[in-house]
Amino acid sequence: MVETRLLQPVTPADRVTVTRLHDGVEAIDGYASLGEAVWRDLDQPLDPGSAGVLATEDDRALGFAYVYRSDNVSPPHWAAGLVMHPAARGDTGIEVALLERAVEHVSGTGGGLVVLWIFQPDPRDDEAAAGAGFRRQRDLLQQRVPLPLAETPLWPPGVDMRPFVPGQDDAAWLEVNNRAFAGHPEQGGWVEATLERRMAEPWFDPKGFLLAVDADGIAGYCWTKVHPATDADPELGEIFVIGVDPSRHRSGLGRALVVGGLSHLADRGVRAGMLFVDGDNQAALRLYDSLGFTTHRVDRAYEREAASA
Repeated sequence: MVETRLLQPVTPADRVTVTRLHDGVEAIDGYASLGEAVWRDLDQPLDPGSAGVLATEDDRALGFAYVYRSDNVSPPHWAAGLVMHPAARGDTGIEVALLERAVEHVSGTGGGLVVLWIFQPDPRDDEAAAGAGFRRQRDLLQQRVPLPLAETPLWPPGVDMRPFVPGQDDAAWLEVNNRAFAGHPEQGGWVEATLERRMAEPWFDPKGFLLAVDADGIAGYCWTKVHPATDADPELGEIFVIGVDPSRHRSGLGRALVVGGLSHLADRGVRAGMLFVDGDNQAALRLYDSLGFTTHRVDRAYEREAASA
C-alpha cells in the first residue's frame, strides 16, 4: 500500500532518502527532476514553512514533492518541485496525492500562489497536475548551441563590458534587474538577500557575471555559469540570466550581450552554450534561432491558488 508522509522539517535522514531517490531517477531519465532552487532550500530553508511529502510503499521511496517560499519578494509565491520514480509513473494517483498534500500544507501555513515545476513533463504529468487543481502556466525551453560562435559582439556606441564587482555593483544591478524583469515570477523582485544567496553558490564566479556599462551606469548584463560534464551531458556554459535595462531597448545591446557572454564561455574552453527561454517569448526565440540555438528539452510550470485554512 502506498503511503504519503509530510516531512517538516526535512531531517538529514530524510535528505538522504530523497537524494537516493532523485539520483536513481536521474540515472534512468538522464536529467534532474528537482531544480537547483529546491536543493538550495533543502540545504538552507529560507522559511520554516518549507515541507516535503514522501510517497513510499514497503519502505521504498516512490515519489517526493517539496514546497517552499520563493525568495522572490515580488510577486510573492510558493514554489514546488517533484520527483517520481519511473515505477510509480503509471499511477497518476500517487503524483496527485503528493501534490494535494503539498497544497494542503501551504493552505495550513497561510495559503498563497503555488508554482510547480516539472522537467520534461509527459501527458501523465499534465493529468496529475490538473487532478491536483493546477493549471498550466508556461513552458520553459532549454536551448543549446555549439561554441565558439562565428559572430563577435557588436557593442552599441559608448558601451563597455566589465565583470561584476561584489559589494560595489549589488544595488545598481538589482535596480536594473528588477526593471528588466518587472513582474517575472523567478527573476523579478530580487532583493539584496536574493542576490547574496546566488553569489554564495559554489558555482558563482564574478568573472562570468558580465556587465555592459555606459555613461549612465549599468545598461545590461549577461550572467554566466559553467556546469561540469556528467554522464549525460558535456560541460555546459549557461547564460544563467541576461537582461537589458528597458531604457536601452532596441539598441542592439541584447544580441551583443548574448554573443559576448557566449564568447566569454568559449574563451574558457567551453564548447556548448545553454540557456532557458520562455516558450512564448517570440523575440528572444528569433534571436536565439539566428545564433544557431536549438531546443534540447521543455520544462513546464503549473500554478494554483491555495486558500488559507
